Amino acid sequence: MIPPGEGPLFDQPGVSMVCLDRNLTVQQANQEFFARFGGDSAQPCGRPFADLVHPSAHQPLLRKFSGLTEGRRDRFTGEMLAVGRDGQAFTASLSACAVRSSTPDVSAIWVMMTSDEPVDIDVMPSRKKMLSEVDARILEGIAAGVSTVPLAARLYLSRQGVEYHVTCLFRKLRVPNRAALVSRAYSMGVLKVGVWPPRVVEDFVK
Repeated sequence: MIPPGEGPLFDQPGVSMVCLDRNLTVQQANQEFFARFGGDSAQPCGRPFADLVHPSAHQPLLRKFSGLTEGRRDRFTGEMLAVGRDGQAFTASLSACAVRSSTPDVSAIWVMMTSDEPVDIDVMPSRKKMLSEVDARILEGIAAGVSTVPLAARLYLSRQGVEYHVTCLFRKLRVPNRAALVSRAYSMGVLKVGVWPPRVVEDFVK
């Protein structure tokens, strides 16, 4: 990868480049990255790279990065769903490469992103603790296709109790039915992507 500040690619319009440490924290980046994710060089630096990724896409992307930090691969390419400084979600092509110094351990990760197409998707800039523990378990059950009676037995609730919580979930996520509830929960990043049985991201649970 190109060292910071060197080479024409580093400041090429439309190409965001960022250097991450082993903990996937932003260390330095080019001006295109700052323009996309923050107003100046002070804002994105020190932030976890995961903060710039839409919550629904965290798990698959972080699994790929773990392959770099654990030494199981040297690079990967793919697509990511990012959230820009204006709160707009967009897709971007991503290439990540592990950097090693004098030891076999990974010392840094360079990421290059070319964007993008805006995406009409729900964006939650911060993870709001919006669900009770019971709400979370009911949402997981609905996403897994469990009907009301077995869900009530599993959670030691009455059928009416489950229906009450389901109605509350409809109001919280502003949806009319169970299918829309699951779809919206995934789009907001409330449910983890690539996990079965479905699991709610704990940051959303009170």
